[in-house]
Formats: sequence, structure tokens, C-alpha cells
Amino acid sequence: MRVLAIDPGYGRCGVAVVDKEHGKETYVYSDCIETTAAIPFEDRLGTVANECERLITLYTPNALAMEKLFFNQNQKTAMRVAEVRGAILHCASTARLPVFEYTPGQIKSATTGSGNADKKQMMAMIHLLLKISKPIRLDDEYDALAVGITHLAHARQNGAKSPSS
Repeated sequence: MRVLAIDPGYGRCGVAVVDKEHGKETYVYSDCIETTAAIPFEDRLGTVANECERLITLYTPNALAMEKLFFNQNQKTAMRVAEVRGAILHCASTARLPVFEYTPGQIKSATTGSGNADKKQMMAMIHLLLKISKPIRLDDEYDALAVGITHLAHARQNGAKSPSS
């Protein structure tokens, strides 16, 4: 099983591809799609969507997994992230990929064993679970890897037959 995992955002969008073969998670790819505030939002949205389409074509995942959106105090930011999620969902739909969503608590629990883990604990555990072949610069990339690990853990438990909501 191969999953394209995404930590959605428009300034920085973490993306990762993780496989599960012979009961073991394997790192395939990760990066952070970065856009600048100097360009119009619709161009930023297009950059994220185009890169997601490219990754779907290149890596042919069996599923797409994303972190669920939680509204924070900044409604404008939350709305923009929701728009990015919509573009990513469109990419998945066009490619006929099932989409799975996980809460931050589910991601922390699946990655570290504790829903209260902090960022440093998650980062350390990701390196224990996956042999990563490159340096990771940004938290968003780690978050996408954690989403991928979470999906593979849930897929093993539930057979990943139907999307979670």
C-alpha cells in the first residue's frame, strides 16, 4: 500500500509518500511545497494543486491522507487552508483516490503512542519508524510523514476500505 500524505497549507504544505511493504513502513518521498505571499492566493492555490497532481501521477498512491482542519482564532487563515484542502480533494477525486482524514490526536497517537506527544517526540519517532534519506527542514514535512504513518497504521487495523470522516 502507498499513501500520499498531506499537511495542508498555502504558505507551506507538507507532502509525503510512504509505503507499507511486508508489515514495515518505508519512506519514499517528502517535501514542503512553499509559496510566497507576494503572489496572488489563486496562484498559490494552483501551485499546491499542480504539485499534488504531479505527485499523484509520479508515485501512483492507493490513497490520499490529510490532517483534519481545526479552526483556530484566525478565521481568514482557516478559510484559506480550507480552500487548499478543497483543491487537494479535487485532485484526489480526479485521480479516483480515496481520501482519509485524521485528527491531530489520532496522528500523535499513531506516531508516538501518545495523543499528548509534542513536536520533538513526533520528529524523533518518525526517524525511528522510517529510514529517511535526506534532511528535513520544516515541521510541515514531518507532519505529512506523521499523517502517512497514521494512515498506514489505520489501514492495517481497518483494511482502509472506506474513508474516515
